[in-house]
Amino acid sequence: MRDSNRNATPLSGSNPYRTHTCGALRRENVGEEVRLAGWVHRRRDHGGLIFIDLRDRWGLTQVTFHPDNESVFRQAERLRPEWSVSISGTVGERPEGNQNPNLPTGEVEVSAKDLAVLNESRTPPFEVERERPVDENLRLKYRYLDLRRERLRENILFRHEVVRHIREYLSERDFVEVETPLLTASTPEGARDYLVPARLYPGQFYALPQSPQQYKQLLMVAGFERYFQIARALRDEDGRGDRQPEHTQLDLEMSYTTQDEVLDLIEGLYTEIVESLTEKKLLEKPFPRLTYREAMERFGSDKPDLRFGLELEDVSSVAAGSEFKVFRSVVEGGGSVRGLCAQGLGDLSRKDLDDLTKVAALGGARGLAHFRVEADGSLKSPVAKFFSEEQQAELAEAFGAEPGDWLFFVADSDSVVFASLNQLRLHLRDRLGLADRDTLAMCWITDFPLFEYNEEEKRIEPMHHMFTMPREEDLPLLDSDPLKVIGQLYDLVANGTELASGSIRIHDPEVQEKVFATIGLDKEEAERRFGAMLTAFRYGAPPHGGIAPGIDRFVMLLRDEPNIREVMAFPKTQAARDEMMDAPSPVADEQLRELGISVVKKTT
Repeated sequence: MRDSNRNATPLSGSNPYRTHTCGALRRENVGEEVRLAGWVHRRRDHGGLIFIDLRDRWGLTQVTFHPDNESVFRQAERLRPEWSVSISGTVGERPEGNQNPNLPTGEVEVSAKDLAVLNESRTPPFEVERERPVDENLRLKYRYLDLRRERLRENILFRHEVVRHIREYLSERDFVEVETPLLTASTPEGARDYLVPARLYPGQFYALPQSPQQYKQLLMVAGFERYFQIARALRDEDGRGDRQPEHTQLDLEMSYTTQDEVLDLIEGLYTEIVESLTEKKLLEKPFPRLTYREAMERFGSDKPDLRFGLELEDVSSVAAGSEFKVFRSVVEGGGSVRGLCAQGLGDLSRKDLDDLTKVAALGGARGLAHFRVEADGSLKSPVAKFFSEEQQAELAEAFGAEPGDWLFFVADSDSVVFASLNQLRLHLRDRLGLADRDTLAMCWITDFPLFEYNEEEKRIEPMHHMFTMPREEDLPLLDSDPLKVIGQLYDLVANGTELASGSIRIHDPEVQEKVFATIGLDKEEAERRFGAMLTAFRYGAPPHGGIAPGIDRFVMLLRDEPNIREVMAFPKTQAARDEMMDAPSPVADEQLRELGISVVKKTT
């Protein structure tokens, strides 16, 4: 890993503020005359001496003020935290016993000869020099102070290293970085677009891009073949810990490519970043590749955490033959009965079991059946009487259960069963400490269904997006049974978090029009929204595919942060507000009149 405490390039000799950074001085600099600039991190009075820790982006240097230099000493008595100063002096070795082995500059100090106060500081609203809990809205209101704190500063510097590595890796492989427009047309998911009024076209609007999807495909038609961009993407959706209204992604597209080529390229990039920039260990190389169906059946999720077991098992056949009517009726109605086996839970009280039932209910489960494996191998449960000894033995054998283990089952539609057991699996992971935070279990999820059915709106919609090429063998199903079509889709997942999503794209205009029709876009609407791309496809569009890994989420994972706001310089709050700039906010009536806009207050 690059030593961020050293100067990347020498400082200019004509710089009036400093000759070295606060992270650069070492024992070999003893005796040199230097000038440093930065912020007062801490100030201490000791036995007639004044010490400050001077901080800049590169680190800390201890500065000593001696009373025999009276004018400078008196100036130093006024210093307070976060004052911006410039100091000149002589580098000396710290006395024995006062060295700090935890600091790169901990063997030396600067004996001050001159002090210039460049700017005083008000008392900060929270401590900058120490990591203590602070109300997040207060941190975001004074984000420029929050970013002075070591944790945030290191997160942003680490993020820079990740982006630098991405650019170098792709440039070495003949990719071309191209910027695509931020002012574009609204997408079919228009309710989630940020709209920008067009002053020259009253009543009409640009939209900020949710992704550069169409533009990057058009770049493939244009013949650039290998494109990437560190792209800004904006989406007007509710805040979550791993999402923001605006985020940064690596956007990438390749012509004449295959799914394997895209996956191998990104796998190599992520492996290099993890191994060169972090101390984390990859659980498995190459990354495992699971189909969507396999991931759901084994883990109940299309973004599984593979650092631990607790895999799901389908016991529908056993349940169907039991006397337990709840299980039987679900299987007879087309649902399934699945479960998982947990070790190390010990004795569970009634309240413990009720709490686990509530966890499963987060996925929609209406109940959670449980069995404890006794010393003799039998199963103890309020519903055990509905299962014969042979059926109980089959249930235990399905999981390889041993005495002391607990078996938990959910019976419902597959979607509810998977969602509920995934909730339970992740809860047990955290409760039992099953996952090593220093391990990254990366995997690929492939072969997603191209479409899914929206029960609320009673229509078919894309599972990912509408530009994905179906598997060649599934093309006839677009006409006969579209919900059975498998798309050439792939996601990169790590420790239960989706890091990237991509696909091989449609390049045939007829196939694209058929997909549009399947999701309810008639020809006129498809032409209005996607006419440029459909026309371009008729000029020899090459087969192409790509992927869009989220940079914020990846850095969050590598830095062990709880949410992506901790790895972004200026994020929005959970409520999508910019506390520092007080945005969003009303604008002047004159601006609205010029744009031809009137504001109608929303009624509840």
